[in-house]
Order: sequence, then C-alpha cells, then structure tokens
Amino acid sequence: MNILITGGTGLIGSSFIKQFNQYSYTVLTRSPERAKSQLNGKINTLNTLTSLENLDDFDAVINLVGEPIIDKRWTDQQKTIITDSRLKITQQLTELFAHSARPPEVFISGSAIGIYGNRGNEILSEDAKTQQDDFPSKLCTEWEAQAMKAQPKTRVVLLRTGIVLTPDGGALAKMLTPFKLGLGGRIAQGTQYMSWIHFKDCINAIHHALITNTIAGPMNLVAPQPEPNKVFAQTLAKTLHRFAIFPAPSFVLKTVLGESACLLLDSQRVVPSALLDSGFKFQWPDLGSAMQDML
Repeated sequence: MNILITGGTGLIGSSFIKQFNQYSYTVLTRSPERAKSQLNGKINTLNTLTSLENLDDFDAVINLVGEPIIDKRWTDQQKTIITDSRLKITQQLTELFAHSARPPEVFISGSAIGIYGNRGNEILSEDAKTQQDDFPSKLCTEWEAQAMKAQPKTRVVLLRTGIVLTPDGGALAKMLTPFKLGLGGRIAQGTQYMSWIHFKDCINAIHHALITNTIAGPMNLVAPQPEPNKVFAQTLAKTLHRFAIFPAPSFVLKTVLGESACLLLDSQRVVPSALLDSGFKFQWPDLGSAMQDML
C-alpha cells in the first residue's frame, strides 16, 4: 500500500510509520532531510502539495498535520495559526481528491473530541450531537466539513481523538514532573471527564480504520473507559507511588492559560462505539493498566 501522510514527523505519525513499515510512505514535510533521518530514510518526501496534480499514485491518505493546540495562549494570531495549519492542508487534499481519476480508497483525517463541547456526564458516542460554542468545537466542525468534501471520491474517516497518553510527549509528559515531585492533584473539582487512549492503542486503531472498509465518518479515538479528572489524578499518583493532594484551582488555570483552559476544565465522556462495533480490541481499555504499562 502506498500512503501519503501529513504530520508524518509528529509523535503519532512517525510512530505509525515505524510500526507499520510494510507500507510505502510519502511524507509531507518542510524538512525532508530531517524527516528521512528521523524515519530511517525509508520514506519519500514532499515539501508542498502543489507539486501534485492528483492523488492517483496513492492508495490511502492519512492527514495528521496541525499546530499544537495547547502549547501557547490562544491569541487571535495563534488561533489563526492553529486553524490555518489544519484547514489549508485539508482543503488542498480534498481538491486533489476531486482531480483524481483513480483516487485513494480511504482518507483518514484528524479531528478531536473537542467537537462535542462541554457536556458534563453525558455519554457521547459518534451519534451524539456536536456543538459550535467555543474555539475547539468550531475548529473541529470546520475541519471535518472540509475533510468530508472528499467523500464522493473515497471513504472518509474522521479521527475524533481524545487525550493520547504517552510519557514521550503530550499531556501525560507535562504532568509527570509535578506528580513525581508529589505536587500533583485534581484540576478544579475533578469531576470533569477525561477521554483518553493509550498511545499504542491509538496507533493500532488508526491502522484498523485504514484496513476496515466498514468504518466511515466520525470515529472516536478514545479508550472505552473515560474517567473523571480526580480519578485520573489518583491513578497517575498511585502508579508513581505518590499522593495527589495539590489541586489546581480553575481560576489559576484561567489566569495562566486564558481561553485555552477549557481544554482542561471541560467535560467530555466519550466512548469508542465505532471501533468497538467494528471488532477492534483495545489492549489497554482501563486507565490503571495503561498507566502501569507506560510508567
């Protein structure tokens, strides 16, 4: 299988390429030499999609590109950067699908569970209504709408990704230092649900979507057992043989992070119905076993 992948040098993309090395990859990257070095030279590279007239040479497209959403405060300029990094590449890809006589069989495109908004204890499968009441939900709605423009030409899968847990990056890596020092704890009241997924399950689920023709449309990329934040904090602390006794008040987070504090304070109790219904087996369905494996 010949796959075009954007975001192929990111944490998820590079791990996917290394794990499923039976495929041929073309990686969209601004640093071809660094990408080849990082991925052991087993890839082709593109530094722009404008060099392509269509996607006839590819069997699949995986679109994972995007500016990190939580690393910086959401100024108007940063919001534009975050939005453009997702929508512009996705638009280019859907236009290339439209110009293809033999289009790829599947288009797997990124999204996030932020599309559901702040929903408290409501259990959210892929059939749940989405919202457009804050920046993440509006962004994901636009992103998915752009990706779905490829649907007349191919099977489209929308990866509604939750918190991907790995000690090598992302949310968990940021939490490890304070928790190891015994300074960790719940966020605000800790009642908000965190929908998470073990990093390896995330990679395997994307591959499952790639090869399973019955999966189309939204796919919640989360583990089957979301947990309230206070349970998440207690589980992490227990795994590290520490206590979780220092809460982070919501007003402090709002002061430090501004609008982006919603990523830590909002509640999304998301379940992976599409994955489970299609026969996908999670290796780490519960948080305790996932933490033990990683830490």
